Amino acid sequence: MTQAAAGGAAGGPGGGGVAAGAKGAVVRCVPALPSWVSLMTGDLDAAEEFYGRLLGWTFSQGPDRWGPYRRAMIDGVPVAGLGSSVDLQLPVAWTSYFGTEDADVIAERVRARGGTVAIGPLGFDAGRLAVVADPAGAPFGVWEGPMDTGPVLSAIPGAPVWIELRTTDAFAAALFYGEVFAWDNREAEHLEVRWEHDRVVLRTGRRSVAALAQVTDPEERPMWHVYFSVPDADRAAELADRLGADVFGEVRDSPYGRVVQLRDPQGGRFSLIGPPDH
Repeated sequence: MTQAAAGGAAGGPGGGGVAAGAKGAVVRCVPALPSWVSLMTGDLDAAEEFYGRLLGWTFSQGPDRWGPYRRAMIDGVPVAGLGSSVDLQLPVAWTSYFGTEDADVIAERVRARGGTVAIGPLGFDAGRLAVVADPAGAPFGVWEGPMDTGPVLSAIPGAPVWIELRTTDAFAAALFYGEVFAWDNREAEHLEVRWEHDRVVLRTGRRSVAALAQVTDPEERPMWHVYFSVPDADRAAELADRLGADVFGEVRDSPYGRVVQLRDPQGGRFSLIGPPDH
């Protein structure tokens, strides 16, 4: 387990990200599906300036149980957490969290199937969380929280609406995650798993929200990549460039919209996704 994964707990839901958002808003914990993201970064003020201007986020102060922590907000709803990696000496990275009904059960399933549990499960005001890694080493978080209130993260414009695992064996990964989160036992209207566009794709409410994709480069480190929605990916990429981000390649069409890969000025990798170019 990498230090980056271990540090994800400091910026996860249990770090204060979703339990008490501004205006009383909360984000729903959706079992077996992406429900939260957090960034560990070296300079919180600089990260706030960059992501605020790029994605239109505002920010509120969060609890500082593990150091400085802030919530990214859209219309009063928290959509991401930002924590400081300075004292923890962690690399800058985004961590994706999957919802669950029982974080302890998920942690045991991860261990039993060759994964690693770095932190937790631990109890916090927002529920319980754990930071783990799959057998290939891709880190991710697990969050047990409120399941019957608030908006779903992937349905909010400007929020993380898509995550994608890039790994050397997507089918082995799908088997691992499917068993850990009991994908086969979910009702079809809540969770649908399908093979499309050379990916294992997760769908809910007629929206594609996550995928597991095969990579051909054996040197590429398996990891979950976070995509934030924007109204115009081309314009957002131009703005990101002006704000000091690294833009990898051209904005391109994908089966799910216009996408571009970026690295923020402090080194955190992420992507943007906008509507298809008609």
